[in-house]
Amino acid sequence: MSQSVNARKVAIVGCGFVGSAAAFTLMQSKLFSEMVLLDANTEKAEGEAMDIAHGISFAGQMKIYAGGYDDIADAAVIVVTAGANQKPNETRLDLVHKNVNIFKSIIPEIAKRDFKGILLIVANPVDILTYVAVKLSGLPENRVIGSGTVLDTARLKYALSEHLEVDSRNVHSFIIGEHGDSEIAAWSSANVSGVPLNTFCEMRGHFNHEKSMEAIAEKVKNSAYEIISKKHATYYGVAMAVKRICECIVRDEKSILPVSSMMHGNYGIDDISLSMPGIVGANGIETLIPISLDETETAKLQESARMLKEIAAGLDL
Repeated sequence: MSQSVNARKVAIVGCGFVGSAAAFTLMQSKLFSEMVLLDANTEKAEGEAMDIAHGISFAGQMKIYAGGYDDIADAAVIVVTAGANQKPNETRLDLVHKNVNIFKSIIPEIAKRDFKGILLIVANPVDILTYVAVKLSGLPENRVIGSGTVLDTARLKYALSEHLEVDSRNVHSFIIGEHGDSEIAAWSSANVSGVPLNTFCEMRGHFNHEKSMEAIAEKVKNSAYEIISKKHATYYGVAMAVKRICECIVRDEKSILPVSSMMHGNYGIDDISLSMPGIVGANGIETLIPISLDETETAKLQESARMLKEIAAGLDL
């Protein structure tokens, strides 16, 4: 049965730390008038829906409830956060097989209801799971996107803004590739309001560029590990990243975000999902943006893709 899309409706599959934080953030955003929470633990979904709904009078009218797959089929955006949590000393890629098996029970249920909206994958490892969602759903690739390195890029902008003492909104830089240990800081295209990064650094009294860039990139890459070691999970930052992506979709902003999507020949990379800047709007990802990369960055990106492809090749889909 064909489903129409309710442009003001969002669904969240998975009510753990990330799903619940995303639900809370989206409730406050006023982007949607209806939100459905779905979890394998029905009572958990019901409890989160009740708890968040009790704050509606402080934020604005919205219908929030727990439901099943039939209830989410007409959502404009389905946010999939369901999966095992990353533990201390565990990489995102260590989660692969556990979360692929979870996706095998979720994605076909969404697909068989003729879902017409955008599927936003947030569970980790997000690049592999975006690839898995494309293969399992049969949906057009533009409508299956991952949260990718949107949060990593925000972390990079924050770190650079602290280093340079400038508003992070004026820092234009990207983390690309895997959302994980092989991610790359695309320094070649980084700038502050159009001023090349090294030039701006020197304006602010910083001259040891190579050492500073290496330290900042490592700090960004290890941010999640540090947070997990201190509080056992990360969820506020990614919840805000989910809100930002949803804004672009609902408002058809056509903003450029480094979401995870399928690659087909870009930078010599094919048939794998990873994070590159793309135009995001009502139809999901419209097109990838060919940012400037030097030879070293391109080689690292290709190596990141090769590693992800090796993992994807070992999956039983």
